[in-house]
Amino acid sequence: MPRQIFQLRISLTGVRPSVWRRVLVPGGYTLDRLHRVVQHGMGWRDCHLHSFEIDSRQYGEPDPDGELALRDELDVRLDAVVGKGSRFHYTYDFGDWWEHDLVVEDAFTADPDERYPTCLDGARACPPENAGGPAGYQILLAALADPGHPEHRSMRDWVGERFDPAAFDAGRVATLLRRFC
Repeated sequence: MPRQIFQLRISLTGVRPSVWRRVLVPGGYTLDRLHRVVQHGMGWRDCHLHSFEIDSRQYGEPDPDGELALRDELDVRLDAVVGKGSRFHYTYDFGDWWEHDLVVEDAFTADPDERYPTCLDGARACPPENAGGPAGYQILLAALADPGHPEHRSMRDWVGERFDPAAFDAGRVATLLRRFC
């Protein structure tokens, strides 16, 4: 049976200008593998906890203390819980609370000459880890954009000279996805 591929649009909520990715992912991927796609696709470093919310059910890494009622993401295939037109959420870093809106834009048969997962398109760089969530990131962007801002130099030192919030390279992301997912 041919593999089914889902075209997903992943958008970081609460951030303007919009940070998003369009990726192609095998429907047979477990949610654990989809977690890796979101991490590498967006540019996160997988330093914090995460969860998926699909149809009011929570999925993620089981909590050994039993405090979080999560279904094990290793046991759930993407194509078993979503289909074309589905919308669901992925939250990363429960302190900063980076929420991602995921939409299954299309579903189709895999091209035998294509390697999956891959990234088709996107916009803007991922916020740096520990930026303080969407509100903290807006403060960072304002400080970086204004050399006269009182925190411009300290924020630039923190993120490094190479950080460009407008930068995005779909080819680089596609390579990361193929290598690590």
